[in-house]
Amino acid sequence: MAAPGARRPLLLLLLAAGLAHSASALFVVKDSNGTACIMANFSASFWTAYENEHGSQNATFLLPPSAEVLNSNSSCGSENASEPSLTIAFGSGYSLMLSFTRNATRYRVQHMSFTYNLSDTQYFTNASTKGIHSVDSMTDIKADINKTYRCLSAVQIHMGNVTVTLHDATIQAYLLNNTFSKEETRCTQDGPSPTTGPPSPSPPPSPSPPLVPTNPTVTKYNVTGENGTCLLASMALQMNITYLKKDNKTVTRAFNISPNDTAHGTCGLRVVTLRVENKNSVLELKFGMNASSSLFFLQEVQLNMTLPDAIDPTFTASNHSLRALQATLGNSYKCNTEEHIFVSKVFSLNVFSIQVQAFKVESDRFGSVEECVQDGNNMLIPIAVGGALAGLVLIVLIAYLIGRKRSHAGYQTI
Repeated sequence: MAAPGARRPLLLLLLAAGLAHSASALFVVKDSNGTACIMANFSASFWTAYENEHGSQNATFLLPPSAEVLNSNSSCGSENASEPSLTIAFGSGYSLMLSFTRNATRYRVQHMSFTYNLSDTQYFTNASTKGIHSVDSMTDIKADINKTYRCLSAVQIHMGNVTVTLHDATIQAYLLNNTFSKEETRCTQDGPSPTTGPPSPSPPPSPSPPLVPTNPTVTKYNVTGENGTCLLASMALQMNITYLKKDNKTVTRAFNISPNDTAHGTCGLRVVTLRVENKNSVLELKFGMNASSSLFFLQEVQLNMTLPDAIDPTFTASNHSLRALQATLGNSYKCNTEEHIFVSKVFSLNVFSIQVQAFKVESDRFGSVEECVQDGNNMLIPIAVGGALAGLVLIVLIAYLIGRKRSHAGYQTI
């Protein structure tokens, strides 16, 4: 891949804007008789956080056209032994697996797992750890039995330090006629499914908590000490936690921080702490400062949480050497683009629509804004489009003038 360092920021920008994704491809799992049991048609993009000598880095890449069904790891399942699964393999050590389950009325992608290769220098430059790594999460991809799951919108599945995004997805398991059903169940992102008639009565589904919650709500935070406000923040927070359940299955679940959670903190000379807690979790964000460079930044994240369905219900994770959300003292850090802070192998923090200022806060108001790199890069899209249009107009104008000149030359007097 030529000049990967130059092309990767542009790819990340386009992925975030939804303007770049690979062409959709069809993947089919068949039984021993050649009958299709799973069909899936989609394109996919991948965002992965990893560590190297310079700290936390991001890798973004697409599902390539060479991706294909890995038959040895795909199955139509059996009545008593296993559930159907689709495994798509690509590159050197990469794979995406969708595992299906069903009940009397619905089927779903119960688990999605992604395997990636940190030894691949094309995407992971000087990664601190090497080799094959896997992440796993439950999903909210579901449809009525004998109907196709259809989603025109982008569907994101968060798996700790990895986010998988499916684009223009058509998926169906437990096929009856060796092809997609003409009837569809539309994803929630696309809105309600169209109906062809009055719905037939059905027993109410058993209640269950949402597996992939919607984006969290933006909340305002204020930490005040003896000398006034030392932290001002407006942001939405989401925690991605990977743990082992009591049934010995590893899952990654997303938990939103609610505006109703209790928030307080402390002001120190060199450390400012924001503590957000509820009956199940305590999240601490600690901001540090570098006096010589006049910068503040998020330097530590610590989480203590109770997970009732885990083998070990007490979950703890922390990182004391972060350098995120950085800005000049007296200014505020602002980022509208979603940010992923990789705290540990089992815990990451998603930050949405953030503006934060630590230590020097005057009159309880944000200071001058320092935008994140991602927001600054968002200007590249209108600039690139405008430049392309201007270039096209210039080419047309030049062609017109040349054509006109040649036309006049044919009628010169002798």
